[in-house]
Amino acid sequence: MMLLALGVTFSAFTALSLAMEKHQQDLHGKAAASPRRRTAWRVLGWLLLALTFALCVVDHGWAMGPVLWLGTLTVAGIGLAFGLYPYRPAWIAPLAIVLPVLGAVAALV
Repeated sequence: MMLLALGVTFSAFTALSLAMEKHQQDLHGKAAASPRRRTAWRVLGWLLLALTFALCVVDHGWAMGPVLWLGTLTVAGIGLAFGLYPYRPAWIAPLAIVLPVLGAVAALV
């Protein structure tokens, strides 16, 4: 279940970064998204973060769930900010789709 939470957190941070004009330009060149689309990315990012929090609390309870959620936030944020944006920005969008699917498969196995 933790791999699922980590994948969803990565997708949430990707959505939140796509809500920023600077990161839109980093990933898509000069074609920035409309304000309405950026608002949709922002809402999706926060909803995915809430889903991740719920996954961690359901899986580990109120004692350890929030702590593990903060850990997933840290790992996903560091991987995105220090690993993919500077070196492999083209990998971000595909990984945001693939990682939650892999996490769901791992949770089911």
